[in-house]
Amino acid sequence: MAREIVCISPIDGTEYIRRPTTSPEALAAALAAARRAQRDWRKRPVDERAAIVMSFLDALEAQGPALGEDLARQMGRPVRYGLGELVGCRERVTHMAAIAPTALAPVVPPARPGFERFVSREPVGVVFTVAPWNYPYLTTVNSVAPALIAGNAVILKHAAQTLGVGDRFQQAFDATDLPKGLFQHLVLDHEQTLGIISGGHVNHVAFTGSVEAGRAIERACAGTFTTSGLELGGKDPAYVRPDADFAHTVEQLVDGAFFNAGQCCCGIERIYVHAAAYDRFLDAFVAATEAYVLGDPLDPATTLGPMARAAFAETVRAQTADAVARGARCAIDPKLFPASREGTAYLMPQVLTGVDHSMEVMREESFGPVVGVMKVADDAEAVRLMNDSRYGLTASIWTADVAAVREIDADLDFGTVFMNRCDYVDPGLVWTGVKDTGRGAALSAVGYETLTRPKSHHYRLATR
Repeated sequence: MAREIVCISPIDGTEYIRRPTTSPEALAAALAAARRAQRDWRKRPVDERAAIVMSFLDALEAQGPALGEDLARQMGRPVRYGLGELVGCRERVTHMAAIAPTALAPVVPPARPGFERFVSREPVGVVFTVAPWNYPYLTTVNSVAPALIAGNAVILKHAAQTLGVGDRFQQAFDATDLPKGLFQHLVLDHEQTLGIISGGHVNHVAFTGSVEAGRAIERACAGTFTTSGLELGGKDPAYVRPDADFAHTVEQLVDGAFFNAGQCCCGIERIYVHAAAYDRFLDAFVAATEAYVLGDPLDPATTLGPMARAAFAETVRAQTADAVARGARCAIDPKLFPASREGTAYLMPQVLTGVDHSMEVMREESFGPVVGVMKVADDAEAVRLMNDSRYGLTASIWTADVAAVREIDADLDFGTVFMNRCDYVDPGLVWTGVKDTGRGAALSAVGYETLTRPKSHHYRLATR
């Protein structure tokens, strides 16, 4: 008997979507269809493949404001921000399409008389994208679009919380000239997902999610020679130096900490402020945080919606309570956020002071609207604390001194180091992490290398 996947809306705890999982017969047929479609698709010119994927964007955007309302109901993001992801999708897909002819071009060694030699970049075959709910459009296009442009077929398994986003992708691709079977969104449970991987039915897995789930995917890949790109947890720090542009820094870091209710892979979860700027920074940061409006994400006035699930909010509440029990202080008065209620997904933003690294809130991923702010004496202490984490996705430095940033950057163990910005994915740069944040690469020309395999061609043109 097929299991059912259910999306419970964080707005009111009611059921929003219920779907049966794909049957074994339908799953086998989908995988076979992907293989068939990919054999011809890989022979199409790169610019033709890219043009079809670009037309997908038009079809997706044509679905209109309903996309934003769907997101609010599925994962709680306020409707005022609901279509913002599509802007990022267009930026990323446009860039990957533009660089494809060069990034996927053959590598030609120095000429040798009588021979033709080159290395082509062949598509790996079938790419399996296992997408998360927090940025369900952006994280999905990161792998789906370049995989298709590179000549692969794609199977998409979207998170239960944002199952409807997978449907939106399917509708948009179905409206293009993409060959049937080349892109398929399937409703799958965890066992089916791991079974597809461990059975060797796909060639590459692109996964964004928890460290524990990433380890499960690695175990499933073992022995199959299936490659994987894993973007897992994060505990992204910021360091504010005394010479930072004060107003810009506060505005950007408040947004980096609390946008999307803090449910961002590269969101700001811990801030280290030089002692010379600490008091001024903290006062302004708290004042800006207090301006948020927590409430129904369907209300255009809401700037902070509920977390995706009540259980996620409880994790953040537990981390905050543990920190307070160990001596941390809450800088935000709960009376300012009456919509924040125990047992629900509605959780107020909180700024913690008096924190240190004995507290879980400064070590483990929170993935919610809480941030610890800690005073440091100098750059060396900031670097030591920023690196004191099992995660390594992004770090940001806020200063006017580029030379200082270069020196600090050289000692930081992160996939991306920002100066005077945060919580942003530049498609021209590779998106990657170190330590428990995972491995692999997405976007940029480097991202295409994970979605292709090299093939050497060595032709002797004359035998005499």
